[in-house]
Amino acid sequence: QVQLVESGGGLVQAGGSLRLSCVASGSIFSMNAMGWYRQAPEKQREFVAVIRRLGSTQYAASVKGRFTISRDNAKNTVYLQMNSLKAEDTAVYYCNGRGSVDYWGKGTLVTVSS
Repeated sequence: QVQLVESGGGLVQAGGSLRLSCVASGSIFSMNAMGWYRQAPEKQREFVAVIRRLGSTQYAASVKGRFTISRDNAKNTVYLQMNSLKAEDTAVYYCNGRGSVDYWGKGTLVTVSS
């Protein structure tokens, strides 16, 4: 069983930056992929970014060029660097680990004021 704990959310002005962290209780190296999803009020959860075991990454079109996903296997941590934040990035951000089953954190709230 792997537990994921997100941190780094908060209130930021439009154009600002935040870095989210996701710490896993187990090894993330064994995961096929680690990713970030988000859910805005009254909307469905949506994909943001993923980093696969061999290091390839993929981003949602809405964040490409502004967000960067990375990981530190030694620290069992995945990061999401978010730059040029927009009001529409406001959401609860969830960490996801994809192994034999999917693991989810409880989320961290990001609020971008315009």
